[in-house]
Amino acid sequence: MAAATKGQRVIVVGTRQSSLALTQTGQVIDELKRISEKHGFDYTFEIKKIVTKGDRILDVTLSKVGGKGLFVKEIEQALADGVIDLAVHSMKDMPYELPEGLMNGATPKRVDPRDCLVMREGSGLADLPVGARVGTSSLRRSSQLKHERPDLQLESIRGNIDSRIRKLETEGFDAIVLASAGMTRMGWTDRISAYLPVEICLPAVGQGALGIECRENDEQVRELLALFNDKETELAVRAERSFLGALNGGCQVPIGAYCVVGEAHGSDGGERQLVMTGMVGSPDGATLLKEERRGTDPERLGLDVAAALVARGADRILAEIGG
Repeated sequence: MAAATKGQRVIVVGTRQSSLALTQTGQVIDELKRISEKHGFDYTFEIKKIVTKGDRILDVTLSKVGGKGLFVKEIEQALADGVIDLAVHSMKDMPYELPEGLMNGATPKRVDPRDCLVMREGSGLADLPVGARVGTSSLRRSSQLKHERPDLQLESIRGNIDSRIRKLETEGFDAIVLASAGMTRMGWTDRISAYLPVEICLPAVGQGALGIECRENDEQVRELLALFNDKETELAVRAERSFLGALNGGCQVPIGAYCVVGEAHGSDGGERQLVMTGMVGSPDGATLLKEERRGTDPERLGLDVAAALVARGADRILAEIGG
């Protein structure tokens, strides 16, 4: 890509309007300002809040709303129309296929990808009483928790991260399950009762990472975002998203994946060893399929893990729930 012309420009950043979305967008803008100043770009940034379908429909579980890209479609349309210049997404909300003309311009450094419990009492999954009510809108989380603790009563809970925490008390839940990343970005780690190990609850594809989407033909923004990209996170997320694409899964099906990136081989900082675990489970938790593979090509690795799970019947599980 040829170097973009360094000129004065206002870059409009699109985001959902939840407190978490606005917080992480503000953090992204702060970093882009720092990069702009360091590299001599005369850019200023504005935020544009956009309401998505997933934000409007709060009385139905996500798996029943249907469709992919529940939290990104309206934002992507604004990007395609030139209303905004880049968009900040939680990577786990992004469908595998992006609209024509759009691309993921940067994958910044990932924060903790694990799920966590916020509990009324206790400090771990084992502390939940038999038959405890646990709130989550995610089939992936409920499938894995039911597999580990079949006695738990998993119930749907929707809303922004802060409203879900309030519902822990007001609606009588014993615990709710949230992404650690959101709690970290909000500065609320002190509210976390327990982190769920990936061995018990494999994260969603791309969980803990952000996707910064832009137009393919916007060379100025692409050049800026390339300086914001974290290579290790990019490799891990590419592998996980390849897995997602192979299974044709959206973010609201019981699919999980987590890729760990090893050290680069050789003095030239060449290929890195990738280790990825993928999971497909039945909604009731009775069947939980997991496979681990290693490789150096992220896309190939994702396909290999998906193929191993399909060979064990993962495609039939997903077909039954409309995945």
